Amino acid sequence: MDDRNLMENILLLEKGVCDLYMHGAIESSSGNVHQAFSTALNDSLCMQDNIYGKMMQKGWYNVEQVPQNQINTVRTKFSGQ
Repeated sequence: MDDRNLMENILLLEKGVCDLYMHGAIESSSGNVHQAFSTALNDSLCMQDNIYGKMMQKGWYNVEQVPQNQINTVRTKFSGQ
């Protein structure tokens, strides 16, 4: 397993952790539990962002620039206009 595959696996795991923390926050029965899950979720989202950043630096995760006209088309479609 090379570094890229390892980072992809770490990213997938971190996304799964974020999903679990989000559901924990949504389903929490008390303020303290909700706050604990929310804090953990925020920490995990920061880690996920750092992983994305490292992968982008290495050229392993490329973000495609979308033309403004395509953004406007989607915005119009979903705004109900």
